[in-house]
Amino acid sequence: MEDLVIWGAGAIGGTVGAYLSRAGQDPLLVDADKDHVAAMKRGGLKITGPIAEFATPVRAATPDEVRGPIRRVMLAVKSQHTSAAARMIAPLLAPDATVLSLQNGLNGDAIVAEVGAERVLLALVDFASDYIEPGVIAYGGRGSVYVGEPAGRITPRVQEYVALLKHFDERIEANDNVAGLLWGKIAYGGLLTATALTNDTMADVLGDPRWRGVMGKIGREIVLAAKAAGVAPVGVDGFDAEAFARGDAGGIAASCDAMAEHYRHSAKTRSGIWRDLAVRKRKTEVGPLLAPVIAAGKKGGVATPTTERLAAMIAEMEAEKRGFTPDNLSELDR
Repeated sequence: MEDLVIWGAGAIGGTVGAYLSRAGQDPLLVDADKDHVAAMKRGGLKITGPIAEFATPVRAATPDEVRGPIRRVMLAVKSQHTSAAARMIAPLLAPDATVLSLQNGLNGDAIVAEVGAERVLLALVDFASDYIEPGVIAYGGRGSVYVGEPAGRITPRVQEYVALLKHFDERIEANDNVAGLLWGKIAYGGLLTATALTNDTMADVLGDPRWRGVMGKIGREIVLAAKAAGVAPVGVDGFDAEAFARGDAGGIAASCDAMAEHYRHSAKTRSGIWRDLAVRKRKTEVGPLLAPVIAAGKKGGVATPTTERLAAMIAEMEAEKRGFTPDNLSELDR
């Protein structure tokens, strides 16, 4: 039996997997990128950046090489790959197995559809990391990580995952409102997505008074969509959900300044969305991340025109029909 599998060994899964491997927890790191898996098998997984520099041997496999039963899964694939990954995982799970989502976005329902509601746990993950090349992950900055049940309880299995993840970062905690935290991160992430419309750093865009209006619109739409869905969004790492909900210009400015300051001290200067567009030249997860927000807004009577336009502009950049320029932010603001 496999006690712990980390499915998706990129920025998030690779960082966590390297630390857990170095601590003797022996997870199996699974990734669809054959070159990445081959590099990990050959030379281990290397973590670079200001937090730590180390290489550690890891067990690695492509999805077709994995054999069950599996007791615990930490799922860390991009949002658009959630359903496919969960479908592959489902027949490999032990009868008492659990699946913890370490992903961006609201992926719980997609996982539940494949593995069953009784198996699924959620996490808010907000540290900064990037896949650099096969076998190499850059860990650029610490951030909040919380684990909980979808229904809000803190159970023994939640505490079990927290204990495991403390081998990565001692500050990781259980939380009884992970859904609220995830919605807060989506709103925060909406602002970071907007920074990817330019080649400027996240700190430069968030700290620029010219863009406070458009940032306020994005944050407000997403927070109000969460409230319409019956969720109390919670801000993390400088994001003030209530200030955005109220449209409080002073609170929004202070929040943007706090987020900008956070990223001035991070080695991760641009978003993963920007990196997908500019460096890896691949489709981003913006569409799947923002689709539930737009749907919740429509259902709850909350208009989300700025969020919808942001998703459309990123799609145009994915299709190479739009370039990186601050003019994109001006257009979005209009």
